[in-house]
Amino acid sequence: MTLHPKYITDGSGNKNAVVLPIKEYTKLLEELEELEDIRLYDEAKKQDDGFRVNLKDYIKKRKGKNA
Repeated sequence: MTLHPKYITDGSGNKNAVVLPIKEYTKLLEELEELEDIRLYDEAKKQDDGFRVNLKDYIKKRKGKNA
């Protein structure tokens, strides 16, 4: 992804802020969200113990708790 930032500086030339075109900003947010999804997926895979519950059994158990 190519970004075209514009920097806002103070009187001494120190960069204090960045301005991006809205399309680039939106794309950057989408990329960050995808990276977060990947990180969460990888974390979940590490914690997976292989235990699974059949959906019908889960629903039956859940209905029993709510009764």
